[in-house]
Amino acid sequence: MNSRAKAKSTQHSCDWGKRPRTAVKNRLANTTRSYKHRGNFTWTGIRTEIYKTAADDWSDIIKRTLIGNHGESARFHVRYFEIAPGGFSSFERHKHEHVVIGIRGKGICIAGKKRYSIRFLDTIYIKPGDQHQLRNSADQPFGFLCIVNARRDRPKIIRAYKDK
Repeated sequence: MNSRAKAKSTQHSCDWGKRPRTAVKNRLANTTRSYKHRGNFTWTGIRTEIYKTAADDWSDIIKRTLIGNHGESARFHVRYFEIAPGGFSSFERHKHEHVVIGIRGKGICIAGKKRYSIRFLDTIYIKPGDQHQLRNSADQPFGFLCIVNARRDRPKIIRAYKDK
């Protein structure tokens, strides 16, 4: 069973530029809170989400939004992504920046014309406008934190990335 089938939640988009209605209407939602790590890279109160609408330009990814879907007023979102062995994100470009911090397994980040290896606590800054993709080429899950602007533009899919 692939990770898309395992994802148990409602379908979420990558929430480009939109805040949840509850955050706007209910200011009490913006409270200090804690999400306890339960093990296996899951947290109490955090749902497993589908990465994006199913397409051929990505494979075997789940997402858990730690900060950004719960009515916070933060100008950034913190998300945990996990890519199954052989999986990859879309090869895309957009105007917002990313910070990627490896916390499980190992993976590859293609950004601009470079390839970066990512392992535990390796950190990559992806500048606005750089085409990029994250891949798992190992035989264990590749998990990473991704920090992005709360308000961000919709990505433009470049094309399927071909390994050379």
